[in-house]
This record gives sequence, C-alpha cells and structure tokens, in this order.
Amino acid sequence: MKAKNRDQSLSDSRELDGSYDQLTGNPSTSQSKISIKQRFLKLLPCCQPSAVPSISQNSVEDDFELSTVCHRPESMDKLQEQTKFTKKELQVLYRGFKNECPSGVVNEENFKNIYSQFFPQGDSSMYAHFLFEAFDTDKNGSVSFEDFVFGLSIILRGTINDRLNWAFNLYDLNKDGCITKEEMLDIMKSIYDMMGKYTYPTMQDDAPRDHVETFFQKMDRNKDGVVTIEEFIESCKKDENIMQSMQLFDNVI
Repeated sequence: MKAKNRDQSLSDSRELDGSYDQLTGNPSTSQSKISIKQRFLKLLPCCQPSAVPSISQNSVEDDFELSTVCHRPESMDKLQEQTKFTKKELQVLYRGFKNECPSGVVNEENFKNIYSQFFPQGDSSMYAHFLFEAFDTDKNGSVSFEDFVFGLSIILRGTINDRLNWAFNLYDLNKDGCITKEEMLDIMKSIYDMMGKYTYPTMQDDAPRDHVETFFQKMDRNKDGVVTIEEFIESCKKDENIMQSMQLFDNVI
C-alpha cells in the first residue's frame, strides 16, 4: 500500500511539472525553456529578464529529484481551480520552481540569495525580505510552490483591485491596515539600496525621503499622516502611469 501511494505521489508530481503524459503514461517530450528566475524577474521594477539555460528532461533525474522533495504541491487540478493559470502554465512554473528549490520550499535566506543574483550592483536583502513576507502568507518561514503561484496569480491575472490590495499588503509592513511614512521610507530605502549607488542618473541621498513625500501628497487624501487601503486604491486608479504599469504584467506568462 505504501509503495502504491508513493507511485501515485510521483505520478502527481510528474504530471504537475510536465514530465509525465497522462494519456500514454510516458515521460513528456515537450521541453520548457523558461526558468523561474526569468519569469519572476519580469515582475520586478527596473530589471530585464536575462538569458537562462533550458531545463533538460531526463526521467531518471526527475525520479531522483522527486525522491528528495520534502514538500509536494497540491494536485494540478486543484491548483488550476484556485489560481488563474492553465495546466500548461502551472507545469512550466513548477519545473522552474523545482529547478531553483529542489526541496519544494524556499526559506528567506535562500530567497535572498536567489534574489541577489539579479542585483549584484546593490544590496537587495531588505527588499527581498519584504517581498518574502508578502509571499509567505501563512507566516511559517517558508514559501512553497502553492504560496508562490497564489501570489503570482494575483499579480499577473488578478483584477485591478486584487493587484492593488497585494501591493498595499507589501507596503503595509506591520499589517495594521494603513501605510505610514516610516513604512514607506523603509520600502523606498530598500529599493534604492537594491539598485545600488552607481546608477544613471546618480541618485541623491535624500531621494527616498523625497519619493515618500510625493507618495503621501498624492495618496493621503485626508492628510492624517497615514494611507488607508481605500485611499491607496482610489489614488492608484486615478494615476495613469500606475494603471499602465500594471497592464505590463498582463502578458508575462
């Protein structure tokens, strides 16, 4: 019985990553050339996707890797119901995620290490911390494939309100329902640190604080020193540049 359950688990995982054909029972012949790095990178501001090697398909290696996975994701049918991704898109995302995170989950330290590869000219650790907190919705100190695709589904396929709520949650560091100037300053400093000092044009030391002041002049409608979710969504919807930038995510996958 245990062997049968293990075989079924392997089958489910191989179906999810596209290495198993449900109709024939044989390894799939299709190849995915896009890794999780490239897809995740497209979500980030001021950064272009870099060339990454394709993931080879080898059933023996797949079996070995699956045997070392500590966390197995939900079935593909269930993930398809819970997200706005197609079966094929989930397979591509899973193979990429598995390639970067063979154990099936990523902790904050590993998340920061992966993220730092995209910004070698700066210090991305603090921004990566904030981003990790946003994806780690159950606050267990790790991001699973489910956590990743749930967040990604909102960012890429969610409604405007869904996306703005996700962004607000990222900026609301203590999760009390409003954004303070101190929280926004921490976010802005982390972004400027991530971009590094050797940018063109050169950024001034007071640039993060100036950005925060501009943000609050636009968002803090009642001038009470904090930005609520209602103020944030209303202001963003009236900003043509923000709306255009959100549309860039529509065709990422």
